[in-house]
Amino acid sequence: MSNPGLEEKIRRLQGPVLVLGASGFLGANLLRTLLAHRDDVCGTVFHTPAWRLEGVPERNTMVVDLLVDNNRNELVDRFKPRTIFNCVGYGGYSFEAETDLIYETNFNLTAKLLKRLETLSISCYVHSGSSSEYGDRAAGPKEDDLPQPNSDYAVSKVSCANLLRLYGKKKSFPCANLRLFSAYGPYEDASRLIATLVRCGLEGKFPPLVDGAISRDFVYVDDVSEAYIDTALNLREPFFGDSFNIGSGRKTTIAEAAQAAAALFSIPGQPNYGAMEKRQWDILNWYSDQKKTSDVLRWRARTDFQEGLRRTADWYRRLEDKERYYRASKQFGLDTERSVSAVVACYKDGQAIPIMYERLKKTFAELKIDHEIIFVNDNSPDNSEEIIRDLSSRDRYVVGISHSRNFGSQAAFRSGMEIATKNACVLLDGDLQDPPELIGDFVGKWKEGFDIVYGRRVEREAPFFMRLGYKLFYRLFDAFSYLSIPHDAGDFSLIDRRAVKAILQHPERDLFLRGIRASVGFKQTGIDYARPKRMFGRTTNSFLKNVGWAKKGILSFSYTPLLALSFFGTLLFLLSILLGVGHIASRLLFPGLAPRGATTIILFILFFGSLNLLGIAIVGEYIAKILEETKRRPHFIRKTIIRRGEARSAADSPGEAS
Repeated sequence: MSNPGLEEKIRRLQGPVLVLGASGFLGANLLRTLLAHRDDVCGTVFHTPAWRLEGVPERNTMVVDLLVDNNRNELVDRFKPRTIFNCVGYGGYSFEAETDLIYETNFNLTAKLLKRLETLSISCYVHSGSSSEYGDRAAGPKEDDLPQPNSDYAVSKVSCANLLRLYGKKKSFPCANLRLFSAYGPYEDASRLIATLVRCGLEGKFPPLVDGAISRDFVYVDDVSEAYIDTALNLREPFFGDSFNIGSGRKTTIAEAAQAAAALFSIPGQPNYGAMEKRQWDILNWYSDQKKTSDVLRWRARTDFQEGLRRTADWYRRLEDKERYYRASKQFGLDTERSVSAVVACYKDGQAIPIMYERLKKTFAELKIDHEIIFVNDNSPDNSEEIIRDLSSRDRYVVGISHSRNFGSQAAFRSGMEIATKNACVLLDGDLQDPPELIGDFVGKWKEGFDIVYGRRVEREAPFFMRLGYKLFYRLFDAFSYLSIPHDAGDFSLIDRRAVKAILQHPERDLFLRGIRASVGFKQTGIDYARPKRMFGRTTNSFLKNVGWAKKGILSFSYTPLLALSFFGTLLFLLSILLGVGHIASRLLFPGLAPRGATTIILFILFFGSLNLLGIAIVGEYIAKILEETKRRPHFIRKTIIRRGEARSAADSPGEAS
């Protein structure tokens, strides 16, 4: 059904026009509608690729995390919009259940955005509200009826409506809240009722349905897009800050929707009503009163349900990859159960950090798991802190830690593990020698039931003698240790939250994590990989540092040097007695054969003296470790915590200062 007046209305909008949340169902349809008739329109997306915007010119989209203050302010300052349509939202689906994120996305973001916009010359700000604001009173409510929200999502939306009323009535800010009822149409999430009805209908069957008597107010998405446009054009000052119902004004029962699908798709048989469980916030009748919207905004829904269902089906038939559309549903969103905190220890890795970030993000996107990336800047002399701050300003899933001095990679890993919030930690060196792509294999083993999955360096790009030295160390370490130590396994590993907690209970200051990782037990396995050479700069390791690593490991998890001293001490004591007895006997029995001169005595003195020094040195190493532990100095000192582009003193971050 054509709408000849729509083009003229779109051209009348005061530009530039900004669509926030353009990768969502409503935002994508609105952006496409606007771009069909004008070019000074920009839509924001959280990440790419955004499947709903395929084919939309890149110049008309901007990848930005709106929950990061700097990003949002920079966007407004650069684009200078006159008309803003806010289609951002979280919590409208039953599987979007993170309460903190509901309020941060729906209310906090709106509050900060309005505060920024009120200083500009804005023609109109149109906000996406929800009929959920009415809660238990959603059967034909008028906009002035008292809301009775029955979910966190509804509460967050009611809060936005009240905030907009404050701005509109008390600050004369041109804004409105659109309480959307059951919008449907092309690009709707595949898990929603109408999308499911179309997909199953084209397969000649009904999907599982709730009680057939339940009603909804279905409104076609093209009509919703026009409602946004009409609001921006027709909102007058007496109605600034008001809420408006956006629906068809007609209640359509689930049984009527099923009958329309049966007629359109020729589905045989009868639907199975009641096969789907009712959601806790669902009510029997849910439809709108349209009088105020029609009188003030001069908008009404043009598309009846049968026509909208047919258009949606036509769009679905044209999809080249229907399975991809189905798998893109938010019901298959990020896996929060298998969430991962990547802890990256950084020292002189400024050039590598952006590459590490991109590879980690790509890996997590492919795995579709919830994540965070914690870069620990161990007082690197380069610009690592600035690079980490820039990344965190663009991605709220990036956290930075800066230490007051260089404490070493082991302390850096512990520092990141202490503030990690996900269900597993992956430890990586920041020089890209630990390939992030291997995390997929780690997670696979984690899903199989392993608590710790470590990378096993079966090959490495290094000189022959260095490779030989590393292999000898791990085998000697395993042979000497009172634990079973995996061969060729460095710090690169995935550690389940339970094992992380156990590791953090170890109080020692002179950390050797790969040994502690073995000592905590749990179910462990290794994955072979080839370790590449450092991508940028020169290695920070040296022969003496490697000797120090070997000494750290052996002294931390082996008593063999002390046992060897006891053994050789006892052996030499017995040998000295035998030699003494033999010497006396030779003097008595064969006086002429007894050795003369001081050479023999000197050699024996040197031998036993050097042996004593060696023994004292070994005992001294253990005493030095004891001394270090008894001092109980902190493992590390955090200077700053970086979040969302802001570096704050660790002392000002509760629970985050060492």
